Amino acid sequence: MPRTIILIVLAVLTCQGADSFGQHANFVLFGNPNEAAAAVPDEHRFVHPITAPYFHEDSFITTDIRAWFLYHDFPTVNAIAGGNAKVGALQARLALTDRLQLVAYKDGYADFDSGAVDAEGWMDVAAGLKFNVIQDWENQLHVSIGAGYELSIGDNQVLQDDDEWRLWASVNKGFDRLHLGGTLNYFIAADKGQALGNSDHLSWHLHADYYICEWFSPVVEFNGYHVIDEGAVALPFSGVDVANLGGDASESVITYGIGGELRPWKGVGLRAAYEAPITDANDLFGYRWTFSLVLSF
Repeated sequence: MPRTIILIVLAVLTCQGADSFGQHANFVLFGNPNEAAAAVPDEHRFVHPITAPYFHEDSFITTDIRAWFLYHDFPTVNAIAGGNAKVGALQARLALTDRLQLVAYKDGYADFDSGAVDAEGWMDVAAGLKFNVIQDWENQLHVSIGAGYELSIGDNQVLQDDDEWRLWASVNKGFDRLHLGGTLNYFIAADKGQALGNSDHLSWHLHADYYICEWFSPVVEFNGYHVIDEGAVALPFSGVDVANLGGDASESVITYGIGGELRPWKGVGLRAAYEAPITDANDLFGYRWTFSLVLSF
């Protein structure tokens, strides 16, 4: 279903043209664009999150398409040989009003090449709604809440095929050229009896970017993953955001990411980040490169 939504959104946006950028939508499906948002100076515009693309959602109501490519390294864990996963994905966000957004936040195709899994296939698909609770452009303060659902239509050979509810809240605060943000997610497993485990878990994500000039901003991010309820099966490691695995409630994974965004044209963002773990838990996170293209409308 979300793949169909993406195609519809692409068709609509192609007709509309793209001449906006960043944190507000020039195209709003019902109603008119926010005039206060359109008047925000460029140096006050936040960079959208780069790392943890499925889970890190900022507070802004935008209409955009985001293409992703991830190279994820698996370390050797419990005598299981490491390897890598390559994932390509396409997200769509559509401003229904100036405060309500449709978010198709998870899909994609994964190619696993590791000692434990050597397969390729489709990721699960997830979509939801985001509502902007606070929209204070003058003080650069924005708060949103959202809810989504992940459909178990992915391929289990790439550790997908799970149903899951997601609730989240996000806040963004700017200080002139410095922009800070945070997102908190809670995931509720619809079926905790999966063979490889399916747990209730929590993730948090922190973001900072600095507007150096009209075409470049450096970005620093931190991501945390914590299992809350292990469910029927508790594996000695979690899949963080790359695989649906139960994980162990005693182990948490925290990563840092460093990257930046180039803006060669209005409405276009080219981004890249390197990410690695801070914690030394038995997890599936060696290091990761994330590349992203954002087209804003």
